[in-house]
Amino acid sequence: MSSAKECVATLIDDFQKRRPIRAGSLIITVYGDSIVPRGGTVWLGSLSKLVEPIGINERLVRTSVYRLTNETWLRGEKIGRRSYYRLSGPGRRRFEQAFKRVYHGAQPAWSGQWTLVLLTQLPPDRRQQIRDELEWLGFGSFAQGVLAHPTLSCAETMAALQELDAADDTIVMQTQTMEPMTSKPLRLQVRESWNLDELAELYQRFLVKFRPLWNALNAENHLGQEECFIARTLLIHEYRKVQLRDPLLPEELLPTAWEGRYAHQLCRNLYRLLYERAERWLDQHLENAEGPLPAPGPSFYQRFGGLD
Repeated sequence: MSSAKECVATLIDDFQKRRPIRAGSLIITVYGDSIVPRGGTVWLGSLSKLVEPIGINERLVRTSVYRLTNETWLRGEKIGRRSYYRLSGPGRRRFEQAFKRVYHGAQPAWSGQWTLVLLTQLPPDRRQQIRDELEWLGFGSFAQGVLAHPTLSCAETMAALQELDAADDTIVMQTQTMEPMTSKPLRLQVRESWNLDELAELYQRFLVKFRPLWNALNAENHLGQEECFIARTLLIHEYRKVQLRDPLLPEELLPTAWEGRYAHQLCRNLYRLLYERAERWLDQHLENAEGPLPAPGPSFYQRFGGLD
């Protein structure tokens, strides 16, 4: 069995071998996982030093941050010769939508209702654009021009459509609860509408990648602070990529042996083993214009249903 240090080295090597290296995506992971809980603003120089051991040099950090700024993810401020960056307003909203899925605790019981969106009155090109955006929010296609979501409310759906400037041209409805809530035809429909087989394969790859680290840490938990930060960052980065494809369907609609459930448990358990030493590393290596970043707020410790 590989040691924990060897497992972290393998994770870094796997990340560095990818072409192209998605530096911007990793930087967003670092912001969401490490910087936002500490106020959200960081000196570009300390960010560069933080991600350099993962394989992202200073030039690539600057290029990626420039692109993220143009894409309205980040907003910069120059004080003297130093540049500081934080999530912009739109970037923070996108961050909250994406990362609350990553750190979620136990799923609430499903009411049995569905929110339906009919795109039939939209022009074809606009229809595809809105469909893509709604699918990113977890909607599945039930029929041509008809999308469904089991937990997003009508009000939340209308707010999303208004932000997309499509609320006046779409139809939003909510179904009533019927018994049984999870009939065989409905389960088959869910499997097709959300392509659960493909999602299960992605979760299985995540499990194969990170189970060795879990096994090694249970045998000998000797990782240093920097290694814990790197392992935690790559853990959340890889998990976030799969979560963005996961509609987080209610337990009642999922297969009994669901890979996503096992992946969530593994991610939660690894995070609890790594986070304290990673935070001590961040205490020493992140700064803003006032000095070292403050400690994480109380909401940080509520991740995955509670870190204690």
